[in-house]
Parts: sequence; structure tokens; C-alpha cells
Amino acid sequence: MKSDFILSLCELIVGGKEGLQPIEKTVIDRCVHQIYQRYFENPLPENMPLLEDLYNALLEQEEKEARHVATALEIYVKGSLNLFNHRTNVDIQNRFVCYDIKELGKQLKKIGMLVVQDQVWGRVTANRSAGKTTRYYMDEFHLLLKEEQTAAYSVEIWKRFRKWGGVPTGITQNVKDLLSSREVENIFENSDFIIMLNQASGDRQILAKQLGISPHQLSYVTQSGEGEGLLYYGNVILPFVDHFPRDTELYRIMTTKFTEKSADGEEA
Repeated sequence: MKSDFILSLCELIVGGKEGLQPIEKTVIDRCVHQIYQRYFENPLPENMPLLEDLYNALLEQEEKEARHVATALEIYVKGSLNLFNHRTNVDIQNRFVCYDIKELGKQLKKIGMLVVQDQVWGRVTANRSAGKTTRYYMDEFHLLLKEEQTAAYSVEIWKRFRKWGGVPTGITQNVKDLLSSREVENIFENSDFIIMLNQASGDRQILAKQLGISPHQLSYVTQSGEGEGLLYYGNVILPFVDHFPRDTELYRIMTTKFTEKSADGEEA
């Protein structure tokens, strides 16, 4: 799994339109085995390899393709984009962990999404051994399906998570972008529960075709009010109304409406 993750990461950085070449994949896989050997012998956190260890191992290989991959990685190891070439300084053992990647910038955001997915896999694996369930929520989920590598990881999560005690949930307003992904059919087929709120006309037609929703049922997501929509659960489709009380502390914390927030982030 770790070798597959590193190959996906390098594909994102090096591959371009044609992806990694067979020789490049071979030397990367060889180096991954080498740099993890120390950790396998003594599995302490400080023995976990960094991206720089992969970079150095690639430079030691004889193939010219290895140097090509190393040169592409250099900016992420020694250059200005070396954010992920460090050990984490964040305590990720809390019961609730939130990864915010909105300030990573365009060059690092794709890599950041892949790194977070790999970290979640690690957490799910550890929790499975401890007999714990892991709930994983992805906001702006359509962004993960835009890139081939993160889309493939997402499909793998939907297919395998439940066997590992994981419960993934994708959240998005951009249904059309989500449904344009080649991978979304695999994700829908492995989703037991879908909540639909008010949908645009084009999105309604796509959802109706994908999920087998009747015209009458679609009326519940046509110009529907706040907290109104459809629940799709297995073979059952039900309309719902959930008018959340606004005079509560929980609403004040959760609301994202601009008109209900002051400039400093407090309720207006």
C-alpha cells in the first residue's frame, strides 16, 4: 500500500499526461523497499522515512530515469515546496482531527489531498487493530475526483473502508462536477446512504438517471427550502423536512451564512 501511494505521488509530480514510464516505476518501487528497511527492522516513529530519503535513494541508482524522477522531486525536498518533507508537528491522536488544505496553494493542493488520504488510511488501519470505527468526512468531494490519483484512492476507500471499520462520507454542492467523474459510478454503487438537498435542473436529471428517482420524487429537491430534500437509503427514497432551530448554540457554531457572521467570525 505504501509503495502504491509513493507511485501515485510521483505520478502526480513527475508523470504528466503519459504517466510514469515502466522503468521509472521500477526504480521508485526499488527505492521504497530500501528506505523502509530501517523502519521494518525497528518500527519507531523516528525511523519512518521522509521524502528526502526517497530523493537520496533515487540519486544512488544507476538508471538515468531515477535521476529524472529525483530532479522532479527536488523542489518538494529542497526547494520552496518542501512542506511535506518534514515529520509532523501535529498531534493526530485526538478523537476528532480536521485537515484544512485550503491555504496550501495551487502547486501543493493536489499533493496535499493525496497525503491526507494516505494519512487517513493509516489511521483506519490502526483503529481497525484496536477495534475502533473511523468516520471520514470529505468536504468539496468533487475536488478529489478531478485528479486521477486522488480519484483512484477515493474509489479504493469506498470499496474497502467498511471491511476496515471505516465509514466515508463525501459532501459537495457541485453535483455536476462530481457526476462528471468516471469514478463516481463505482462510488455510488458502494454508497448505502445519500442525502440530496435542493438541486439545479441539470443536476436533477443526472441524479434521476443515476439513482432511478421518479419525477414526483424529484419535486422534493426542486426549489426546496432549507433543510428539505430526499433521503436515498438502499432501495428506499424518502422526502424529509429538517428545520434546524436557529436559537441554539449549536446553530451559532455551525452556520456559514455570511449575513449571520460579523467580520471577526462571530454571529452578527
